[in-house]
Order: sequence, then structure tokens, then C-alpha cells
Amino acid sequence: MRLNTANTLTLIRIAAIPVVVYCFYSSMDFARPIAGIVFGLAAVTDLLDGYVARKLGQTSKFGEFLDPVADKLMVTIILVLLVQGDPRITVALVAVIIIGREITVSALREWMAGIGARADVAVSLHGKIKTVLQMFGIGFMVYEHDMFGIEVYDIGFVLLLIAAGMTLWSMVAYLRAAWPAIARNG
Repeated sequence: MRLNTANTLTLIRIAAIPVVVYCFYSSMDFARPIAGIVFGLAAVTDLLDGYVARKLGQTSKFGEFLDPVADKLMVTIILVLLVQGDPRITVALVAVIIIGREITVSALREWMAGIGARADVAVSLHGKIKTVLQMFGIGFMVYEHDMFGIEVYDIGFVLLLIAAGMTLWSMVAYLRAAWPAIARNG
């Protein structure tokens, strides 16, 4: 297997995770904003890798596997950091909802693929909007510091709350779409 541009972008997203973790815990001045910026740049690669793969004809089975793995690793690990840094029940519940949905939908997609019905649970526009809100919310919360008098962390938390609501809604939509296959093969 040769690495192409799209898969390289995905691998950059994975490589950014330890950088974000290091900066998150660093006592350096502005380490949290640096972590937030690195997270944001990594999140942009999520938008770019699929576009590049389609535009340059670089779609591959490896890329189809790697992209969601990179997304889930990045989101899950950083949510765990945020809960550790802000152990309020609301932050923990949002993280549980998002992580729980990711595990559920990933398992559902894998099972649906196994029975030849993967297309029934394809990514929707709502899922993409949820992902954008989630990435901005997490990025702002990681950034943490106020900017121009604006409480970036609080804005991030509100965006993450909205993303969590959309997460639950999209999970129900995926389960509803899969229900006929579940009923037939259950």
C-alpha cells in the first residue's frame, strides 16, 4: 500500500492527538490555545481528506477504514481530556452521549455492512453538521482562554451541547433506518 495525499491528511490528524494532549497538560504560557489551534487544524484535515480523495481519485478501502478511526480517536481522546479538566456532570454527560453514539453507530455500520446493507446507514448531511459543531465546540473548549473578551470555552460548550443533541437525533435516525434489517436478521 502506497500512501496518497488523502490518507496522509488522515494520518496527520492521528499524529496531532499526542501534540494536543501534550499541550493540554503543559504549563507553558498559551499551551491550551496552542492545543486548541492544533485540534482545529487537525479537524480541518477531516474536511479535506475526503474531498481530496474524491477530487484526486484517491479513494481506497484503507482510507475508508482510516478516516472514521482517526475521527473517533481524536474526538474520544480529547473529550476524555475535557472531562478530566472540567469534571462537571454536564461535561461528562455530553462526552458520554457523544462517545456512546460513536460506538453504537460504528458497531451498527459494521453489522449492516456484514449483512450487505451498509448503504442504509450512510453518513447524512445532519451527521456532517453535527461533526462541524462538535469539532468547533471541542476546539473552543480546548482553546479555553477568553478571546477579545469573549468566553471561548463557554461558546464551545454550547456548541458541544447542540452537537450532543444532534448526536442523539442522528443515532435515532440511524437506528430507525436500520430497523427493518435488524428485525429481519435479529
